[in-house]
Amino acid sequence: MTAFLALGECMVELSQAGDGLYKRGFAGDTFNTAWYARRLLPEEWTVSYGTCVGEDAVSNEMLEFISGEGVDVSTIRRIPDRTVGLYMISLDNGERSFSYWRGQSAAKLMADDLGWLDGILKGREMIHFSGITLAILPPKQREAFCGALARARSKGAIVSFDTNLRPRLWESPEAMRAGLTMGARTADIVLPSFDEEEELFGDANPSETIERYRKGGADMVAVKQGGAALHLWQREAGQHEIAAETVTNVVDTTAAGDSFAAGLLAGLAQGKAPQVAAAEAMRLAAKVIQARGALVPSIFG
Repeated sequence: MTAFLALGECMVELSQAGDGLYKRGFAGDTFNTAWYARRLLPEEWTVSYGTCVGEDAVSNEMLEFISGEGVDVSTIRRIPDRTVGLYMISLDNGERSFSYWRGQSAAKLMADDLGWLDGILKGREMIHFSGITLAILPPKQREAFCGALARARSKGAIVSFDTNLRPRLWESPEAMRAGLTMGARTADIVLPSFDEEEELFGDANPSETIERYRKGGADMVAVKQGGAALHLWQREAGQHEIAAETVTNVVDTTAAGDSFAAGLLAGLAQGKAPQVAAAEAMRLAAKVIQARGALVPSIFG
């Protein structure tokens, strides 16, 4: 049996439903990737989500939702006196901004128990995490978390890292640069967005972004540019540009990168060539951004 694990924080999502009303759901960058991966991978794959939640009613509802969507919850740890975070999406011509409430989020304690963490990483063939996963952890726990991922990678797991910047979650720009660099060094596959890399690291072009992560030990780097071409580098195949899908009706860009990650990783896991997997992932993301909310079941029929 093959096994995919995403690690991070699933939150209560409030997304605009029109007329000043909001719809409640559950989402979060790496959970979104797990959700899409579940729909893209063969049934015999186990898709799991690794996080921590509380023991309150909303935590129970979240676990029921995750399990009901076909994602394994045996890798989720319950923590008394904690709960889950909440975020609200505001949209302006399809572009989103976020407001967060996560002070008592149990996911912030994800690296408190390294025995549990090593246990859920054991035997996973593909592991995915993000810059948000790291940002919510205290600095010393980030190091412990990356150490656990490095151990899993050394035992054969393919590790994927979506840089996914949220500057407000980090202590400082210096901490963010150090954290992202550390996270990338644990990964085989790095998935940055060029506009974020340009701002944080001063990269002049996607090739500079690729070179930095290549030197850090990555075997594959896919630099996203929104509606512009994807720059894909793979150690054996070299660098290629893949044209973006044309989308004239952008409704909500939430989960564009998360669904892209799922499409790419699912394609690679099934033996597709990197360029083929990346092109399919871009087509998936193009569909996702034409609907509201992070999770769009309608695109799967």
